[in-house]
Amino acid sequence: MALAGWRTALARLVLLPLALAPLRAGPGSAHPQCLDFKPPFRPPRPLPFCEQYTAFGCCDAEQDAALSRRYWAVTSRLEPDTFAVCAAYVRDLLCQECSPYAAHLFDAEDPSTPLRTVPGLCKDYCIDVWQKCRIIFRHLSPDPELWALETNRAKFCRYLSLDDADYCFPRLLVNENLNVNLGQVRADTEGCLELCLVEVANGLRNPVAMVHANDGTHRFFVAEQVGLIWTYLPNHSRLEKPFLNISEVVLTSPWEGDERGFLGIVFHPQFKHTGKVYVYYSVEVDYEERIRISEFKISPDDMNTVDHRSERIILEIEEPASNHNGGQLLFGDDGYLYIFTGDGGMAGDPFGKFGNSQNKSALLGKVLRIDVNHNDRGPLYRIPPDNPFIDDPSARPEVYAYGVRNMWRCSFDRGDPITKQGQGRLFCGDVGQNKFEEVDIIEKGKNYGWRAREGFECYDKKLCANSSLDDVLPIYAYPHKMGKSVTGGYVYRGCQSPNLNGLYIFGDFMSGRLMSLRENEATRQWQYNEICMGRGQTCMFPGMINNYYQYIISFAEDEAGELYFMSTGVPSATSPRGVIYKMVDTSRRAPPGKCQIKAAPVKVKSRIISFEPREKFISKTVTVRPKPRTTTKAPRRSSPTIRPTSSSTADWAEQILQLLKNRSVTPTAPILTQQGGSLVEEVGGGKESQLQHFHLIGMVPSDCSTINPQVGTE
Repeated sequence: MALAGWRTALARLVLLPLALAPLRAGPGSAHPQCLDFKPPFRPPRPLPFCEQYTAFGCCDAEQDAALSRRYWAVTSRLEPDTFAVCAAYVRDLLCQECSPYAAHLFDAEDPSTPLRTVPGLCKDYCIDVWQKCRIIFRHLSPDPELWALETNRAKFCRYLSLDDADYCFPRLLVNENLNVNLGQVRADTEGCLELCLVEVANGLRNPVAMVHANDGTHRFFVAEQVGLIWTYLPNHSRLEKPFLNISEVVLTSPWEGDERGFLGIVFHPQFKHTGKVYVYYSVEVDYEERIRISEFKISPDDMNTVDHRSERIILEIEEPASNHNGGQLLFGDDGYLYIFTGDGGMAGDPFGKFGNSQNKSALLGKVLRIDVNHNDRGPLYRIPPDNPFIDDPSARPEVYAYGVRNMWRCSFDRGDPITKQGQGRLFCGDVGQNKFEEVDIIEKGKNYGWRAREGFECYDKKLCANSSLDDVLPIYAYPHKMGKSVTGGYVYRGCQSPNLNGLYIFGDFMSGRLMSLRENEATRQWQYNEICMGRGQTCMFPGMINNYYQYIISFAEDEAGELYFMSTGVPSATSPRGVIYKMVDTSRRAPPGKCQIKAAPVKVKSRIISFEPREKFISKTVTVRPKPRTTTKAPRRSSPTIRPTSSSTADWAEQILQLLKNRSVTPTAPILTQQGGSLVEEVGGGKESQLQHFHLIGMVPSDCSTINPQVGTE
């Protein structure tokens, strides 16, 4: 094929997939990677020199201009006749630095071998260029070994060959396996999207929340269920002194599945000026369990700690049982504080004629909205004037939406970075009863169905048939075959993984599934795709891993909009097995320089603890299955909590670690997963999230279920 033909083929293969939907990539062994060991990108401006890579590759306009200068430096040394024959070869060889597979062409993916100065060539092409233009290599490469072989065609071309012939130039340009769906999110044959992870924090005890202060420092703050909040700097190092420590008053226990504890934290949207932070936690007052929403102020002496004496209790709500505690706090674009409460616990919301959730005079089972601005004098909070039930004497004026069971993790959509489409949508995962988990978009004044409905189906048939119910269906619901405890997530609006823009990513605490939804703008329906960990070479980038601990506790968004999730191998408030992972799409990154941040300086008074990753990339799944151990059960009714010290470890946790040592299993990769167990909800106050029949396996399985979930319209 003529050189022009190779370039035409490349342009066609690169442009086609980028014009398609970004989530339909099929399986294959392709591993696009640039010379900086990062994924390729879409240049923000056309490349006038290496134009064949103007749609997708490893060069921006600055790098393209540098290659153009090298081209003229080389070709200016050629005689006119040689220039006419060889200039195109020079251009094509130089431009392979812009190839999406540049790391393979130049052997850069193998740190044990020196970087090639000339891309790996296919044999027929090498013979052709050797016969016509071998003089150009003295100007292209400083490699004396290559010069020494110049007179021996066989040795010369063997020297320029690649061990993996699939990546040799120019054959890789027409290799369908390498080019079809190039630049799209990789997916397996069942449509499971393959993403990768970067570990950013570890050693945490049930990390329930990670938030940022929106103050330009790009710090993030991680809350443990026991009531400790830690400050992390942008480089993932942690401050030794806690940001907040209220572990002495937080009500929780070491029992697996205990839903009580420190549950939520949010910074005031004007934190730089107000210095205010709001928290949501369980507390016991005179043997009565409550949820408490409090306000703290930052310490005037240390920007990385709060003044513990500044606590003001904004709101307290009695909890009739020990579960369904809710726990989310958010500020909306309207500046108001949104509070997400559970229905009060036990099975089927048995409180009153219709349950707490359908009772607008109760604060449980609700989304509340209050105004905590300008509250230094006067009432601690006010009612927003447009709250939907402010004029209803039978309703609490704080109620914004009702009919929710136990919403665990909600988020506001930042909106598309350019068009702002979707901005302000409020997504929530609502944990189900016996059959379904659901995802809702919350709107003012709406009824979300519980206890009349669970997912799309009736739960209380009599109440469900009531014509006045007028409930809003979820945008998505899935059966308990897929998972038994939804963990709400975020719509990705970050910069570093542009193919994920607009994708709502969430998970399930029990099954460990990562899932996604994308709205079809034409039909308003939501398309479901499971998320798997990248296989083969998908995650073979520096610092990336492809495995995580199963119990997905929460999701988070950093100040720049990048997405994270928190999970643990032992779901106990006293077990330091929690890890925070950043989610990454390796199919395509943003152009160099686009995602740079300039963090505001942080004055640090505490000792800094450097971050050391523990998790490892797993190339093969090794499954180890010991015998089931005895389940640890939660108490039926809480009693005054025995406060563990920060260094305490339960006896059974020590037994697990000893089991790992005895079986010679690396303790950084294994997780605990449920096998054949089920959630148990005991009428009369038992915990619905008891965990049964655990087995130790190497990593979360990435196989995709063929179960058909239920999808609704917005």
